[in-house]
Amino acid sequence: MRAATNPQNHPAPDAGTAIFYSDVLRILNQAHLPVLLGGGYALEFYTRRGRELKDLDLFIARRDLEKVFAVLNQNGFRTSLDFPHWLGKVCHADQFIDIIFSSGNGLCAVDPLWFKYSHAGTVFGLPVRFCPPEEMIWSKSFVMERERYDGADIAHLLLAWGKRLNWPRLLFRFGDHWRVLYSHLILFDYIYPSQGRCVPHEIRRELLTRLKDEINSPMDAGKYCRGPLLSRSQYEIDTVKLGYRDARIAPEGQLSTKEAEKWTAAANKGGNEEHG
Repeated sequence: MRAATNPQNHPAPDAGTAIFYSDVLRILNQAHLPVLLGGGYALEFYTRRGRELKDLDLFIARRDLEKVFAVLNQNGFRTSLDFPHWLGKVCHADQFIDIIFSSGNGLCAVDPLWFKYSHAGTVFGLPVRFCPPEEMIWSKSFVMERERYDGADIAHLLLAWGKRLNWPRLLFRFGDHWRVLYSHLILFDYIYPSQGRCVPHEIRRELLTRLKDEINSPMDAGKYCRGPLLSRSQYEIDTVKLGYRDARIAPEGQLSTKEAEKWTAAANKGGNEEHG
């Protein structure tokens, strides 16, 4: 059974939740399972905004999911695989932690590079590693739901870490979806007109060149909509009534039809799980 640990005054909603969080982290550390912290705790680690910390998000490789669940179950916790393409949970009483191994749109799977470029820190007096800021920007860039938009998180990460980011890796992460990154950089310049040096000029030139080349290229004849990659519900009309193919679904995307339908249905039921 689980043993209580000292949360050491790290910000959390209440002492009971802090104990739950620290117990899970301690157990996974002792089992030598590779786990990264993301979400609000990682954002605070990188930006130091003084934000109130509530939810704890743990990121793992999909191949380690069964091992992580087995260790947590053996220690008296409940686990569930809510969305098999990206999200599970570990629970105790009415408390839970998200166990994330991809993103809701299927694009941002946790792979070895997340761990290679992670940053060491301490939470609740325990050694942890935080998701890299590049991968946080990558996954958060696609969160544009009606009820949640992560653009401010991206702007704050760029403000705090823009000069230290591995920009070639970030561009690699976005691949054919580089326009999404470009849109956030344009907004960053609008939000912080005096902080343009946070983003290297060569990155702006590279993306602007891509945009110009695209304008001069033939239009893509494929009738599919990339909107569902940004919001699982707001572009449903395009795929259901207007005849567009859902870009989340293979061959354009990474999801099966069943996975995409289940994820969209959760939004229509009022589900507010993480997007990515």
